[in-house]
Amino acid sequence: MTLQQLRYFIEIANSGSFNSAAKRLYISQSTLSTAIHDLERELGIQAFMRSNHGITLTNDGTDLLAYARQVVDEADLLKARYAGSAHSHHSRLSISTQHYAFSVEAFVSLANSFDDARYDFSLRETRTSEIIKDVREFRSDLGILYLDSFNERALLGEFDESGLEFNLLFEAKVHIFVGSKHPLAQKTLIAPQDLIPYPRYSFEQGTERSFHYSEEPLSMLPHDRNITFSDRGTLTNLLTHGKGYTLSTGVLSIEMQSGSGIVAIPLETDETMRVGYIVHKDRKPSELALRYIDELKRCVASSTLVTVPPRS
Repeated sequence: MTLQQLRYFIEIANSGSFNSAAKRLYISQSTLSTAIHDLERELGIQAFMRSNHGITLTNDGTDLLAYARQVVDEADLLKARYAGSAHSHHSRLSISTQHYAFSVEAFVSLANSFDDARYDFSLRETRTSEIIKDVREFRSDLGILYLDSFNERALLGEFDESGLEFNLLFEAKVHIFVGSKHPLAQKTLIAPQDLIPYPRYSFEQGTERSFHYSEEPLSMLPHDRNITFSDRGTLTNLLTHGKGYTLSTGVLSIEMQSGSGIVAIPLETDETMRVGYIVHKDRKPSELALRYIDELKRCVASSTLVTVPPRS
């Protein structure tokens, strides 16, 4: 079994046919078929069901696909980790984060100030579970997320099991984000019952423990209408043109402050959000990661954020 065979197998599964996969891989279909036949024979399985209508994965093929992706991902991670070892000035930084504008703002600021000849930066806005996985498996130097009274016990337990530690950046009051033309936009304080008539906007988290993984606090608040999405651009459009709301820290990015049509209003609640970053206990943050953390703190300090005193 070789990595190349596994890559071929994954491409076929993604493409849905040997012909399409061969074209994408720039190899002949016969070469591809031989490689998969050898793989199936070595493993003693049939990975695909072939018919006049195309191919489908068998149960064994579905299992193999999961393992193959894991092996190839780990191999790519290993290659990326050491690919630049011969170039001492090839700096790398990888960040995984919940969908916070200040995370992006800090990343852009750091990239703009970086004058090294060689660098490879990565910023991934993704689900909470993926952030934890990225840092646990060393794909990311650090991950940015929040804790509150609802998710704290579950997430801290998962951090401990994964060898991760949480470092507090700031603690903030929960805010409601709405468009400037929203009926609630002129309020200086919003009560939870004020939100009941309006749709709630939430980042999609998949099926795994979604309540604890939610990017928005107070998921237990009553809301009969819910809209989920996967990127921050969609949220911006929903807020500026829709009738709903989302909950977050109250940190307004420079873009939001300069007239994007979005306002943040405090929610009447004792709940707070403890926003911070997770790192692997076995991996000391690099100098570049520390510079990014400093940029995060600068961006938060320059925002309109309403913070609360840190816990003793």
